[in-house]
Amino acid sequence: MKSFSLFLIGLLLFSCNSPKKDLQMNTKIVIAHRGASGYLPEHTMEAKVMAYAMNPDFIEQDLVLSKDDVPIVIHDIYLDDVTDVALKFLDRKRNDNRYYVIDFTFKELQTLTVTERFNPETGAQVYPNRFPIGKGNFKLHSLQEEIELIQGLNTSTGKNIGIYPEIKDPGFHQKEGKNLTEIVLKILADYGYKTKADNCILQCFDAKELERIRKELKSDLFLIQLMEFEEETKQLADFASYADGIGPWYKQILDKKVEGKWQFTSLVTDAHKLGLKVHPYTFRVDDLDEFASFDEMLKTLLIDAKVDGAFTDFPDKVSIFLKK
Repeated sequence: MKSFSLFLIGLLLFSCNSPKKDLQMNTKIVIAHRGASGYLPEHTMEAKVMAYAMNPDFIEQDLVLSKDDVPIVIHDIYLDDVTDVALKFLDRKRNDNRYYVIDFTFKELQTLTVTERFNPETGAQVYPNRFPIGKGNFKLHSLQEEIELIQGLNTSTGKNIGIYPEIKDPGFHQKEGKNLTEIVLKILADYGYKTKADNCILQCFDAKELERIRKELKSDLFLIQLMEFEEETKQLADFASYADGIGPWYKQILDKKVEGKWQFTSLVTDAHKLGLKVHPYTFRVDDLDEFASFDEMLKTLLIDAKVDGAFTDFPDKVSIFLKK
C-alpha cells in the first residue's frame, strides 16, 4: 500500500507547474466530490491526492465528530457502509443495527479499513465498476490531517486548491451533546480559513444551522446552502439573506426535454438574480440517468443551464470538458 500511495503522489508531477489559482467565484469551478471518488474509495487520503493531481478548484470534506470530538472526514454519521467496523467491533452497533462514528474514539476509528461504498445489508458494491471492494488498506483521517495535506501540496506545487467542507447532520450531533459546527469553525480559523477571501467554501443542508453560522457565529466564510427537496426552491430569498450560493440536486434544475433539447426550471435564473452562485451535485460518469453521455450532462448543466460549478466524482473529466 505504501508503494501505491507513492504512486499517487507521483501523479502530481503532471500538474506541479500549474500556476497558483485564486478563489474566483466568477468562473465555473470544479469540486472534487469526496476526492477522486470515481477512482478510489471516497474520502481517503489517496482519493484526495489523486483529486489534487487533477487540478480541481476545490476538494470536498464531509465532517462528522468522533467520540473524543475529532472531526472525521467521512460522508455519513455511519461507519458500516464504507468500513469493516462490523467485523472489528461487532458489539458496538446501536439498536438500529448501525455503527456510528460518534461512538468511537479517533484512535479506534484509525484501526478500521475503508473500502468502496457498499450496501451493509447485502454486501453489494454501490458502483460495481469502481475500485474493487475490500481491496487495499485505506484509512479514515481527520479534518486537520486533510487540511495539512492540501496546504502542504499547495506549498510544494505552487497551486492554490481550496477546501469545501460540509457540516454533516448538525441536529444529530446536537442531540448527542456535540458542537460539531463550533469545533469545525475553530479548526478552519486556526488554519487560516476565516473570510470569503480565503480558499474555503462551507456547506450544509441544515438551513437553520447555516444561518446560525452566518448570523450568530459571525462567520465571514463563503457559505453554500445545500438543497434536497422541491419546496426549498421557493426559499431562495431566505437563503440569500445569509448564504452566498446554493448546492441543489442537479435534477432540481432540469424540467423536461422538448424535441430532444432540455428545458430548465427557473432555479438557476432565480438564484443568479439574488446574487447566489449555483453548484449542483453530483456529476458521475457511471450514473447518467437521463443523459446519453457524460459530455451531454456537462454541456446541459454547465453550459446550457449556466450553473457556476459542479460537484463531481470525476474531476479530471469535468476539468477537461471546461478546457475544450
